[in-house]
Amino acid sequence: MKKAKFLFYFTILISCFSLKAMSQDNEGEVEKVEKALTVMKEINAKPESGIPAKLLKRAQAIIIVPNVIKGGFIVGGRHGKGIALIKDKGGNWSDPTFINLTGGSIGFQAGAQSIDVILVFKSSQKIRDIEKSEFTLGADAAVAAGPVGRQVSAGTDITMDAEVYSYSRSRGLFAGVSLDGSSLKINEKSNWVYYNKVNITADDIFSGGVESPASSNGLKTYLQELEQ
Repeated sequence: MKKAKFLFYFTILISCFSLKAMSQDNEGEVEKVEKALTVMKEINAKPESGIPAKLLKRAQAIIIVPNVIKGGFIVGGRHGKGIALIKDKGGNWSDPTFINLTGGSIGFQAGAQSIDVILVFKSSQKIRDIEKSEFTLGADAAVAAGPVGRQVSAGTDITMDAEVYSYSRSRGLFAGVSLDGSSLKINEKSNWVYYNKVNITADDIFSGGVESPASSNGLKTYLQELEQ
């Protein structure tokens, strides 16, 4: 009986410490969401050189990865942690799910220490598939360099022939690039920390099955505004 009581109280104690640790770690995840918002605002500060509103309006998902660290010179690997959001049937953006981006290289970015990467998806299903297994751009989905503002006039129809449009920015430069070979994977730990709930899945988040953090509202609202 005493042993059972000890185990019971010990479990509660460990749970309290775990929740406290998750709450403290949450600051890093919140900062990542805020950086994603900053990246979108800075890139789209000039409509003539930002991501076209027509493209975002037709998109069903987006991934934003601030500060991807790149190793090597011209040819090298990279790693970054970012967030993914998808649209529901009403066209509203979901809360963010954390993802990791690894592998591949960007030749023309030689010497860059870090870059910001944005991926615009034609279908939200491609993002949902990431939860099942690691997802490789180029192999599991066709990727093309994304058009910027002045390349898409009011009368232009975006056919979205590619499954994913990619963008990257470094040292103030912003352009579409190919990210073939880069892998995407759900970061479960960051999701648990950000939502302060263990064992939630990406599908729980995308489906609105978790309490929406206040820190995600700014990004969701801004993405909606960019489509106007």
